[in-house]
Amino acid sequence: MLYLQFITCFSLVLICMADEPKIKVKPASKPVRLFTDEDLRRYDGSEEGQPIYMAIKGVVFDVTSGKEFYKKGASYNALVGKDSTRAVAKMSLDPKDLTHDTTGLTEKQLESLERVFTGTYKSKYPIVGYTSRRMLNEDGSPNQDFKPEDQPNFSIKNEL
Repeated sequence: MLYLQFITCFSLVLICMADEPKIKVKPASKPVRLFTDEDLRRYDGSEEGQPIYMAIKGVVFDVTSGKEFYKKGASYNALVGKDSTRAVAKMSLDPKDLTHDTTGLTEKQLESLERVFTGTYKSKYPIVGYTSRRMLNEDGSPNQDFKPEDQPNFSIKNEL
């Protein structure tokens, strides 16, 4: 009797598994890499066919799918090819705000930065890397506080 119950349960499990849709995992298209300021400048939307990258909070996003906004001559082209954290926080295209520096930002601006970073960029654009500033100290030594596993959308399997 116990054997019959086991067979019945096993059969039900197999039937249920057969009807489940297969989960499709999208593999990373490119490995995540480390960008210096010079590296990032190459992806400023000025070269046709080249990806367009933008960094916010030290995270480099591929914004090529939004090229109508970011390509050369487009309304937000000033933001690409660099870490534009301050400009995003202030909703500014002023050249002095096109920097990673968040010194002196108000609480409201920092909240806005987090909302846009999470709600727009992390949800819409793939992460292709991190700025060297995020992982290295000013003297070039490794930032001991940087933990890749704590970074947005980090997955050892897909990103290293």
